Amino acid sequence: MDARTLCLGVLMLDDATGYEIKKSFEEGPFAQFYHCGFGSIYPALGKLRAEGLVTCTELAQQGRPGKKVYSITPAGIDALKEAVAQSPADDKIRSETLFMFFFADLLGEARRRAIYDGYLDHYRGLLQSVRELDNTGVPRGRLFVRGFGLAIYEAVVRYMEEHGDLVLGGDASAEPEPRRGAAE
Repeated sequence: MDARTLCLGVLMLDDATGYEIKKSFEEGPFAQFYHCGFGSIYPALGKLRAEGLVTCTELAQQGRPGKKVYSITPAGIDALKEAVAQSPADDKIRSETLFMFFFADLLGEARRRAIYDGYLDHYRGLLQSVRELDNTGVPRGRLFVRGFGLAIYEAVVRYMEEHGDLVLGGDASAEPEPRRGAAE
């Protein structure tokens, strides 16, 4: 999904500044399943504004530059409807931590433990935050996404607790598997 569509989705919920849009992907309703940074958000907002899909109101602030608040237009709502009606791309998991675990044999025991503990704590925190959400009056689609996130977080925590020995145990000084095609 492109940043343009993601911004429209956030603005469908409420008017927002670029900063508030980014926060929606860090700790808001989209944090569980999508990331979008300032480098994508602001250019997308400029294009959306040029296309008439969002409007922008600049609000004066005492001692600071004006704050731009974006609102979705009826044409923007139509564009969002069209975008979400398309077939979605396959999900992709991107994780630096899983990349590090893939090469766990190259890490010392203390480093493996620190990465493992941090990752497990992170998922336990996500799990707790979703469990604490109030579901009263929340639309069905959002409840589904929350439940999906809850299922994933529970599965990650359970898997890590049951199989952590795969990255934590063993001899860290063992020779890593040789590269394919390496001279013998």
